[in-house]
Amino acid sequence: MNDRGWLEVICGSMFSGKTEELIRRIRRAQYGHLVTQVFKPAIDDRYAKRSIVSHNGTSIVAHPIKEVKDLLYLITEDVEVVAIDEVQFLDDTIISIANELAKSGRRVILAGLDTDFRGDPFGPMPHLMALCESITKLTAICPICNSPANRTQRLINGNPASYHDPTVMIGEAESYEPRCRHHHEVPDKPQLIINDINS
Repeated sequence: MNDRGWLEVICGSMFSGKTEELIRRIRRAQYGHLVTQVFKPAIDDRYAKRSIVSHNGTSIVAHPIKEVKDLLYLITEDVEVVAIDEVQFLDDTIISIANELAKSGRRVILAGLDTDFRGDPFGPMPHLMALCESITKLTAICPICNSPANRTQRLINGNPASYHDPTVMIGEAESYEPRCRHHHEVPDKPQLIINDINS
């Protein structure tokens, strides 16, 4: 079994179908009679404390974890597929643990936001995306122009959140929506100045 493990990442903006795709892969593994375990950060209790739930209502039972190291005690010896949702909320310890699980012969499926509301790489996601064997990047639809949306817009009282607001704020449709690069707004974000190439 030790030569069969790998790491796959599902990423994208909010409302792009990441959790739905994660659940689909878990169920397909279960149909194939593979031993699976599913985890999620305890901080994400929007729909249920002991399940991951997609925006379209599909769900699957999951172990909530407060710290990444909890995985070391919860993962069983016979497990073949380990799935974790909302990985962006976990600390960087998940990088080494996910790699060790893959090295031990497990299929590791991770889903999460690749960027935060500021448009910056989110938590351990960039490292995991660099180290994995497979990346599936999903997009939503920008409600302003109907273009593919790969960014997450945070709204406070209907207005774009400031760059200086906290990075983590659990919310739903009332505070987040998908946006394309042209309609993603982050007031007060430091601007990169690109010199005129003709000067």
